[in-house]
Amino acid sequence: MTTTPEPARRDTDHRRTEIAAAARALIAERGFEGLRTRDIAERVGINIATLHYHVPSKEALVELVAQSLRDEFKAQHLRRSRDGLAALEVLRLEFADFRETLAGREAFVVMSELSERARRDPKVAAVMQPLQAFWHGQIAEILARGRADGSFRADLDPAAAASMVIGGMIASQRSPGDNLVNFDRVAAELERAVRNPAPQHSGLLP
Repeated sequence: MTTTPEPARRDTDHRRTEIAAAARALIAERGFEGLRTRDIAERVGINIATLHYHVPSKEALVELVAQSLRDEFKAQHLRRSRDGLAALEVLRLEFADFRETLAGREAFVVMSELSERARRDPKVAAVMQPLQAFWHGQIAEILARGRADGSFRADLDPAAAASMVIGGMIASQRSPGDNLVNFDRVAAELERAVRNPAPQHSGLLP
């Protein structure tokens, strides 16, 4: 027997989704410094009291936005199955996911804005650090698996290389020119940096 959420819960979840979407759009347009609760309320079509009922503080708003990013990245991850794939193939899917995020722009801009603010605001840092740590751990695990199966360098330091990979992907957007072309070039170099330079045996990617 299946059950459906109570109407009040559905309404609350829907309203919080709307608030997160409005906040993300405003952060992408104006930056985190330009985010104002009255503008969020106006965009959603609610009053300030209703907004504060759902997100009573700036910290709660940041947490809601971060949760929306986590949910989006999780859904994106699930669209491309990793089951049975070699580590190099999985790394390429991570590059594909990030490229898709860049093409959409909003999620990347919001993530960048919150990460920058986290350097100066401990409360924002407390929300963003778990998200960043999970991403780093995910890439490090892929690199460790590739080192073990021989597709990546035997002397690879997975944790350090994960920082390099993530830093390189983000830094690709700081160069002039086409953002996606810049990313593709950086991703290719990152792959070359971690791959095993020895001849590959059958069963590994060319």
